[in-house]
Amino acid sequence: MTHMMNKKGIKDKPAFKEVAKDGYHLIIQDDGPSLGYSPQSGIGMVIEDGLVFKDFRKTGKLEPYADWRLSAEKRAQDLASKLSVDEIAGLMLYSPQNKLPMLDDTYGGKSFAESNAKASDLSDSQIEFLATGNLRHILVSQVESPEVAARWNNKVQALVEGCQFGIPANNSSDPRHSAVADAEFSAGSGGAISMWSSMLGMAATFDPALIEQFGRIASKEYRALGLATALSPQADLGTDPRWYRYSSTFGPNPRLVTDMTRAYCDGFQTSEGKNEIADGWGYDSVNAMVKHWPGGGTGEGGRDAHYGNGKFAVYPGGQFDTHKIPFIEGAFNLSGKTGKASAVMPYYTIAYNQTAENVANGFNKDIIGRQLREELGYDGVVCTDWLITHDEVAPGVHSGKPWGVEEMSETDRHYKALMAGVDQFGGNNRKEPVIKAYEKGICELGETNIRKRFELSAYRLLLNMFRTGLFENPYVDVEETVKTVGAPEHMRSGYTQQIKSIVMLKNKNGVLPVAKRKKVFIPPYTSPAGPNFWRVQQNEKTFDPVHHALLDAYFEKVASPDDADFAIVFIRSPFSLHMGYDSNEVENGGTGYVPISLQYGGYTAEDAREHSIAGGDPFEGFINRSYKGKTARTLNEKDLLQLQQVRTSMGDKPLVLVVNVANPMVMKEVEPLADAIIVDFDVQKQAVLDIISGSHEPSGLLPMQLPKDMQSVEKHCEDVPQDMECYVDSEGNMYDFAFGLNWDGIIDDNRARYYKKRPF
Repeated sequence: MTHMMNKKGIKDKPAFKEVAKDGYHLIIQDDGPSLGYSPQSGIGMVIEDGLVFKDFRKTGKLEPYADWRLSAEKRAQDLASKLSVDEIAGLMLYSPQNKLPMLDDTYGGKSFAESNAKASDLSDSQIEFLATGNLRHILVSQVESPEVAARWNNKVQALVEGCQFGIPANNSSDPRHSAVADAEFSAGSGGAISMWSSMLGMAATFDPALIEQFGRIASKEYRALGLATALSPQADLGTDPRWYRYSSTFGPNPRLVTDMTRAYCDGFQTSEGKNEIADGWGYDSVNAMVKHWPGGGTGEGGRDAHYGNGKFAVYPGGQFDTHKIPFIEGAFNLSGKTGKASAVMPYYTIAYNQTAENVANGFNKDIIGRQLREELGYDGVVCTDWLITHDEVAPGVHSGKPWGVEEMSETDRHYKALMAGVDQFGGNNRKEPVIKAYEKGICELGETNIRKRFELSAYRLLLNMFRTGLFENPYVDVEETVKTVGAPEHMRSGYTQQIKSIVMLKNKNGVLPVAKRKKVFIPPYTSPAGPNFWRVQQNEKTFDPVHHALLDAYFEKVASPDDADFAIVFIRSPFSLHMGYDSNEVENGGTGYVPISLQYGGYTAEDAREHSIAGGDPFEGFINRSYKGKTARTLNEKDLLQLQQVRTSMGDKPLVLVVNVANPMVMKEVEPLADAIIVDFDVQKQAVLDIISGSHEPSGLLPMQLPKDMQSVEKHCEDVPQDMECYVDSEGNMYDFAFGLNWDGIIDDNRARYYKKRPF
């Protein structure tokens, strides 16, 4: 490190020490922040007034954006004004998913297996989009281990630190704390990390303080992995029970979703004590990118907008503004000092007939420019959902999602989104169309105005880096990563939340709890062959739902119902085979549109709409997307068959049903067959056994309604919260929002009473 001379020519004598770490050096100074840098990056240091600053541009002068004494706002303004259009275009990019290692990429021109590269090394495409493409926002999905993630981050930061201006990488992740890895929307967190329920399970606790605690723990683990942005929380109201992404919501109740969203963002974004830089932001902070503005849970028929068949969000109940409540009163009205979620992601959907033009939210100037920017005064980052500027292939094929602007060029799509108020393009690591959009802006607005528009986005994007301390130290200490990620105290907190998320729906004659060492029959579970949401074919797998070593700590497992004192049957909520669209039907001359079923047995949609509310796609020669009279099947209908078989085999002996719930389901097929019913939202099996054995008492409440039947689902409005007729069980209990049992009966505590209040 070179000591530079101050203006008077007298050499400063700052109080600091320099420590070599794994992949970087750390300068620790008495009167300022610790500075992480890589000796290989070539940057220097500037000493002024006895303080140390980074010399990113190697000029020997302290530039305002490198002066950590200035506010994040001033630093971001200074740097944004200095960047070229090419550099700003790189900032506007957000990479597709990156797995560590990148098995589908090359390393030094060779496959990963042939290259002898480490999982923490940078792949060829990563080096390209960082060094040449100026991309600085990377989505990280699967990682081999926390150590790999930490070392990879340090290599990324060393590379970009040596580039012009030394702008660090702002790495990010989708939710990665589920106890069931394949239940995540982007599956596979990798490595040891604290385990919590799904977001729907978080809502089932009805305890925002517990979710804020999750955010504080998760943010520390994120930062230890080199992640400074969370592509969460999902603040969409889960008003349609058929939506695939339902389990990633906090449910349909605006009051509960608002409180959970606020707590989640406060937990992730808030730094305290020595780790706070200013205004609640600091080295423990993780930017929360709340999604999906203005709400994405109202796809017609429950279909999802990742596919063209689900591009239309409908509002038959006139509740468009209701879906904005969790954003306005939650994400944009935080209790903590950071004030609001630092980033927002619009959903893919076209909010049908809610504005003058039916284009997807990411292109809609009224929804972003007027409603979000002007009316609400939101000045944070707006990032599109992934691949909205790419071309569509067909309504039933996962591809680009340029809904409503399918006929536009890629350049024009970027330009339209920018003019709507977007700052960043998810899933795009090519800057060329962004630069072409700039050139179009020169023609339409003049260079001064389009430059000002680009600078504004650059300012917003850089601000989220400055506030989280990335310019001072984007590196992570690998040893601390190992200690932090999945630390025992974090694991204990996650397990406590899992327990509190479990809902007991039925307990006929006080069957539960069951004394330990009783003899139990648990049939193996068969995960069926068939397509997943991404239409990737999955193989059939049969396995024991509870590992024998875990079960042995609770009960004695027997091989036959004849020898058992009781049975536990594990099933999953129904998964509709075609998710609302059957490509085979198209090949046979049909429209492709079929129902989404929430029951195991075959379902024919006699009560569906005669004419769809929305329709129209360049690949379709029709408008009416109705599926009235058509039949749907579920992929896991064998779950019901197995339950029926075990019920018959057990005779009058108790049967405990454990349902892993992703969507509200029709209970009339299964409830009469069970003496006790436990609902879990992606938790460890140990947590379920702790409830069944009485080690813990159930306290979770239903964060949604369970419909009486599919007819009530068809008759409800996709946009209206809690408008379904609910199922009533054999004990006379209605499976409505905020229902749950403990050992004494129906839970009627302050949580249940508060969130049952009307209006929403």
